[in-house]
Amino acid sequence: MKTNVACFASFLACGLVCAPLQAQDWPQFRGPDGSGSSARTALPATWSDTENILWKAPLEGMGASTPVVVGGKLFLTTGVGSARDLVRHVLCFDAATGQKLWDQTMESQLPEAESIREDHGYASSTPVADASHLYVFFGKSGVFCFDHSGRQVWRADVGSQLNGWGSAASLTLLGNHLLVNACVESEALVSLDKATGKELWRASNLKECWHAPLPVAGPGGSTQIVMAQAQQLVAYDATTGNEAWRCKSGISWYMCPQPIVSNSVLYAVGGRNGNGGLAVKLGGSGEITESHRLWTLNKGTNVPSPVIHDGHLYFAHENKGTAHCVDLKSGQFVYDEPLSPNPGQIYASPVLVGDTIVYLGRGGQAVLVKAGPKFEIFGSPRLEDGRGVFNASPAIANGRLYLRSNRHLYCIGS
Repeated sequence: MKTNVACFASFLACGLVCAPLQAQDWPQFRGPDGSGSSARTALPATWSDTENILWKAPLEGMGASTPVVVGGKLFLTTGVGSARDLVRHVLCFDAATGQKLWDQTMESQLPEAESIREDHGYASSTPVADASHLYVFFGKSGVFCFDHSGRQVWRADVGSQLNGWGSAASLTLLGNHLLVNACVESEALVSLDKATGKELWRASNLKECWHAPLPVAGPGGSTQIVMAQAQQLVAYDATTGNEAWRCKSGISWYMCPQPIVSNSVLYAVGGRNGNGGLAVKLGGSGEITESHRLWTLNKGTNVPSPVIHDGHLYFAHENKGTAHCVDLKSGQFVYDEPLSPNPGQIYASPVLVGDTIVYLGRGGQAVLVKAGPKFEIFGSPRLEDGRGVFNASPAIANGRLYLRSNRHLYCIGS
């Protein structure tokens, strides 16, 4: 499935979201800087349906989108119904209390794909928000902008094609640009004016690309957008959409997980038709495989995105329940260890809370692992008796952990 495949950008030092955000907001998939980490949050070592739940709210319909939190408001999407009677919802909650503030019902352009593999539904793209507006993506039904009171400001069409995986790539804000991975809908990376929804540029021929557009630093203070595609990484100029560079991945098919950047090196993992990953030094142009690809991996993962801590890359295999740690400099595996208790399939991308990695299984079983070269489990919280449907990644804001299943939205804290 292409749920988390969906995600968000590394925002550069100058601050690429124009409107000011609070320090502890979580405005997009993978958090404010796209790293999936929160340095200042301390989580309880355990939680359950009756323990350390500050509040929970019932949810109608299905969804794999991650909650986003800005200015004390939490935004979320759900889908109710089938491919021929689907109604989508854009929801807003008080992030502190769980009170529902508004619910916008969205008509969909039907029919949708009749069968969605992995049954993750029709609300899988994580929204992105700034201090005044919320942006959501519903595939062939379009991209929508709302203000924080729930008023629709504009709608934009980015294509009408369908895919058996559904549509799930999340949105990215880059200054005044709203970046849309419309690989499913029109095989294109599309840049929209965030104020009006007007198309600014379009890069065509996007092939088998499933994650959110990823802004990275380019030469001379420029910004580029990296998209992991079938067998290669491709970067585009953020101003024009023109191709800047490409690098072969060494992976025979596509890479779903969101890439991540640390110290001017981009790290990407994949696991479809041949597991693997790679490290690419930023700053090149043209074909850079020989000049800028630093190393490759022979093991990877097909769904959850990685996190980085203190010189190491961490990720979990989506089916085997195995946690991996890779040395960033050498590309050597430090450990490959089974998570215990076995969380089952993992579609949620892990989050890093201080030095704690939270791996969340699809049923609601979590495993807490100490970030470091020594593998150490110190917690195994569980929700919904481990039998729920948790396809969405966690969000962290203001010292609280937010999780959503197909039944409830949870706020977890001490």
